[in-house]
Amino acid sequence: MSEPSISESELLDTQRAFDRVAAGYDGPLGNNALIQRMREHMWRTLTGLFPAGARLLDVGCGTGIDAEYLASRGYTVVATDWSAQLAARTRARIAEAGLTDRVRVEAIGVQNLGQLQAGPFDGIYSDLGPLNCAPDLCGVARTCAALLNPNGRLVVSVIGRVCPWEFVYYAVRGDMPRARIRRAHGGVPVPLNHQTVWTRYYSPREFYRAFAHEFALSHYRGLNLFLPPPYLLRGYDRLRWGYALLGWLDDHLGAWPLLRDAGDHFLMVLTKRAADVNG
Repeated sequence: MSEPSISESELLDTQRAFDRVAAGYDGPLGNNALIQRMREHMWRTLTGLFPAGARLLDVGCGTGIDAEYLASRGYTVVATDWSAQLAARTRARIAEAGLTDRVRVEAIGVQNLGQLQAGPFDGIYSDLGPLNCAPDLCGVARTCAALLNPNGRLVVSVIGRVCPWEFVYYAVRGDMPRARIRRAHGGVPVPLNHQTVWTRYYSPREFYRAFAHEFALSHYRGLNLFLPPPYLLRGYDRLRWGYALLGWLDDHLGAWPLLRDAGDHFLMVLTKRAADVNG
C-alpha cells in the first residue's frame, strides 16, 4: 500500500468537486439522521478519549460541524480541508458560533499535513471518509505520528469495503457494476452533484496495514451495518420505529468480531507507538 492509490490529477478533481458543492454541502445530507448517528459515534469516542482542553487536529473538516461541536465543549481544534471553499464555510460557522479563539482553520489537504506548523496534538480525527480520498495512506500515517504527542490517538471514520445494504440495493436494481464498486482495489470515480470524487474503499485490515508501523490498533467497530447508507434514507418519519430497532442493533452488535468488518463506514481508534530509543 505504499504506492499512491489516487493520482495528482484525480486529487485535483476531488478538490474541485468539493469546492463546487461547498455552498450547499450541508443540504439534505447535512441534516440526514443516518449521517448524524455516525457523527455521534465519533463525538462519543473523542470526548471519551480526550479531556476538555485537549488539542485536536481535524483532517477533512468539511463545513466544520465536528470542530464546532468539540470547540463548544472546551477543546482546541485546528481544522483542515483540501477544499478552500469548505474551509471558508468552516471559518464562517466558527465565527457565527463565537468560537474563533478555540478553532483555527487551514485550507490544506491531508497529503500536505507535513507543512502544518501547529503541532503537537493530543489527538487527530478524520470523520466520514476524508482518508478514502488520500493518495498515500502510509504517508498519512507517518505525518500523523509526527504531529502527535507521545501516546497520542488517531480516530478515523472510513468508508468500508463491505456494505451489504448497498450491494443488495443495486443488485436488485440490476446495476451490478455499481453493486460491486467497493470491491475495486484502486481509486474509483464517485459522482457528487455532477462532479467527481475519487475514492478508495478499505476493509479495516487493509486500512490498518498502512498505519501499523506508527500506530497500534486499539479497537474498531462497524457503522451503519444494520442501518442503511445515508443515501438510502427514505420514509424515516413513517418508519422511525424500524430505524430505531436497526440503530439498536448497530449500537450493540457493531463492535462484534466479523460484524465489525462490515457496514457503510468503520470507526477505528489507533494509538501512536512509542519511539524506538535504539533508532
